[in-house]
Amino acid sequence: MNHDHRHAPDGGKETKSRTKWVFIGFALIAAYFLVTEHKAHLYGWLASYGIWLLLLACPLLHLFMHGGHGGHGGHRDDSGAPDEQRKGQSK
Repeated sequence: MNHDHRHAPDGGKETKSRTKWVFIGFALIAAYFLVTEHKAHLYGWLASYGIWLLLLACPLLHLFMHGGHGGHGGHRDDSGAPDEQRKGQSK
């Protein structure tokens, strides 16, 4: 009987994949214990600095969100005509 089983080498892909999953599992466990053991410190930090971070985010949001509707240019008058049309009518 021939018990010589030859398998194609996987080039270490299976080992790399297994190592990746072991690392992800370790990182999740470490993150869980880090959060649970330091929860009081995290809540204290958020209570004292969180409101300031929220207020500092407002100007940034204002700058980035106005790009979606054309910014402050192209204001309309009561007739609803854009600036360009009003300029053409006055000529």
